[in-house]
Amino acid sequence: MNIKPKKQLGQHFLNDAATAERIVSSLRAEGVHKVIEVGPGTGALTPLLLQNRRFDITFVEIDVEAATFLEKRYPDVHGKLVVADFLRYPLEEHFHEKIAVIGNFPYNISSQIFFKILEHRNMVQEVVGMLQKEVAERIAAPPGSKTYGITSVLLQAFYDIEYLFTVHEHVFVPPPKVKSGVIRLTRNQTDVLPCNEHLFIRLVKTAFNQRRKMMSNSLKSLLPAENKNHPLLSKRPEQLSVQDFVTLAQWLS
Repeated sequence: MNIKPKKQLGQHFLNDAATAERIVSSLRAEGVHKVIEVGPGTGALTPLLLQNRRFDITFVEIDVEAATFLEKRYPDVHGKLVVADFLRYPLEEHFHEKIAVIGNFPYNISSQIFFKILEHRNMVQEVVGMLQKEVAERIAAPPGSKTYGITSVLLQAFYDIEYLFTVHEHVFVPPPKVKSGVIRLTRNQTDVLPCNEHLFIRLVKTAFNQRRKMMSNSLKSLLPAENKNHPLLSKRPEQLSVQDFVTLAQWLS
């Protein structure tokens, strides 16, 4: 059976055994038994995951044709394959323990996947994902980087993030027009931020919406009229660490 690429989701199928092995071997999942593969597609990672008896894998695939192909090619996925949209898949209903997530994430929805993971951060202990290189670099970017932004701060508040390696276009079918990057997110020790979390998120988003301005200008709508002299306000958003944003949120509260 031939599988047509899911162009509407920006999906490009990995077609290189060495790269697949490298991605799967990057999943450490220490202390975790349950693993979800998001969008297995034609199964580049699937047989390697099935071979690891330490993991209890759930495969979440939105495309019915791809799911049918997987069932025929890899009989061991029977009972483990769910035809569903991961973005709408109710993790809390199906998993009652810590989990890890792995996948070749469709370019067009990779950011949405990571925001879903962020919402379930107390469940998702580790993520190994391949996505568009620029997005991967942005998520892993440190303070001071030109690509450091909203997703960097929000995800790094709860995860230690590593950019692992770059994947070139020729190992995909069809080849994308951009390179891909593989990153690993590992849950850190922060259970709850020591500030108002809604204010923290609003602060980060407001600041980076005008990233070229100093914080004192980009945050005008949030600053108290009687006090606009916090030392962090003289910096630009990309110069602030996660802890700096927490400090500002505490001050604004």
